[in-house]
Amino acid sequence: MYNQKKTLYTEDGDILNEKHRNLTLKGTTANKGIAFGKISFLKRVASEFDKVKIRSINAECERFEKARQHAITQLSALYEASLEKLGEQNAVLFQIHQMMLDDPDYVSSINEVIRKEKANAEYAVHKVALRFEKQFLEMDNDYMRGRASDVIDISRRINEILMMHAGKIKSKGISFESDGPVILATDDLAPSETVQLDQHTVTGIITTKGSDRSHTAIFARTMGIPTVVCIGSKLTKRYEGKFAIIDANTGTVYIDPDEETILKFNEIKKTDDAQHSHLEEFRGVPTKTRSGRKIRLYANSGSLSDIDLVKASDAEGIGLFRSEYIYLQSKDYPTEDEQFEIYKEVLKGMGDKKVIIRTLDIGADKTAEYFMLKPEDNPAMGLRAIRLCLSNRALFKTQLRALYRASVYGNLSIMVPMITSVEEVTETKKIIEAVKKELKEQHLEFKDEVEFGIMIETPAAALISDELAPYVDFFSIGTNDLTQFTLAADRQNADLVKYLNPYHHSVVRLIEMTIQNGHAAGIWVGICGELASDEHFLGKLIQLGIDEMSVVPSSVLTLRAKIASLG
Repeated sequence: MYNQKKTLYTEDGDILNEKHRNLTLKGTTANKGIAFGKISFLKRVASEFDKVKIRSINAECERFEKARQHAITQLSALYEASLEKLGEQNAVLFQIHQMMLDDPDYVSSINEVIRKEKANAEYAVHKVALRFEKQFLEMDNDYMRGRASDVIDISRRINEILMMHAGKIKSKGISFESDGPVILATDDLAPSETVQLDQHTVTGIITTKGSDRSHTAIFARTMGIPTVVCIGSKLTKRYEGKFAIIDANTGTVYIDPDEETILKFNEIKKTDDAQHSHLEEFRGVPTKTRSGRKIRLYANSGSLSDIDLVKASDAEGIGLFRSEYIYLQSKDYPTEDEQFEIYKEVLKGMGDKKVIIRTLDIGADKTAEYFMLKPEDNPAMGLRAIRLCLSNRALFKTQLRALYRASVYGNLSIMVPMITSVEEVTETKKIIEAVKKELKEQHLEFKDEVEFGIMIETPAAALISDELAPYVDFFSIGTNDLTQFTLAADRQNADLVKYLNPYHHSVVRLIEMTIQNGHAAGIWVGICGELASDEHFLGKLIQLGIDEMSVVPSSVLTLRAKIASLG
């Protein structure tokens, strides 16, 4: 062991707590909570596959095809079985997996490996899966990186079927030692594996890889399992069977903790459980301050699969539905009908509750190859969001047509990001009127009156919010971009974190100016972004007169309870 800046390490480089000599591993929180149990590593029937020379290419391609069709049938059954456990909006992932198994690029790539290398189907499936996984992991946005586990999941399923058909294995799936409460450890946990878990046996999940935006993370939150991902190579099988504590509130795993640490986290868990019980008292009640002032407390949503999380959180609506995920998960521009079906499902899923859908915000840190955007030195300030939409009106009209067609299925509001001028707003409204006219001429049903708002996320928009307000029904303040643009600090640059101060007086003054100008024009003003979920800033937001807040689903009950204590 050696000491460096008061941090102790083992010979393997693992961190030891200086005071108690506790071995700790650090990762990323995917679902908060405290969990106790023995570490048990996941065992898979099928994992890696040797390359075997085959006699008949056509016969091997046929083997693969039969296994692929069998996998599609299994996924259909898994979808039905998952409806009750995960809810429809999460179970739909297994329908998406069926579509992935039908993807021409995926299928042809496997057949190509079989034909060119004269290799067995198991090897070809595994090789293509790793190639696709690498492509997803190298993408620029969290959502697409989260899809890496999906391609591994469907590929494992096919290979298990291939091996069963060949008589190499008798059963499929996963296993682990389950003598008492278990903290399940693995490289990554696929969605279909997660849904098999019994929450009473598996108290927590830790992974070397993964993403807090993956479907697995979403499932873990739905099932209430504390989860820490992205621990890295420090999580090794030498910890098999060791007692551990997951502190998923901080992303820390304690291996073989001492008695004092165990007692400490027992008390934290008791406090957390008591706090959870207290928060449940605020489920189903209006969000009001002590004086009775009503605040609309909505939730953010990144995809159709988030809807059950939003509903489970008891949010009063969706204050920010990021429509770009539809484009990011597509290999080409999504059609009007494809978008319509998704918006329709979101609106139907939320019933009569408000759903605010943000129009396409592609650009900066969110890109899709088929947009063929030119490289930019500073893409955060480049051709993105409303600028991209107004420069490609056919693209924009397709989305707006889909949104208006879906409007009859729920309580839709539309908001536009990255506004800097009145002209951008008036041009957008002209396109909306043209879309409504087309739909009327085509005898397609839509709601004529759909609430229309804009995001205030540039200093320009905040400074002219008095000029913008007469053209819109509401403002939504996007604090993440507003902070980076106001303070000239790129939020994608880790070296500039210390400059990204959302409490900076300039940022707060712009928020205050926006609220005052909105109210003077008779419109409501909301806020989204990380600052909306900040309990420490909540009192200031209430004082400034904010009307609506859109937050991560897990914060809804916490903030409702906090608001009830404010004046």
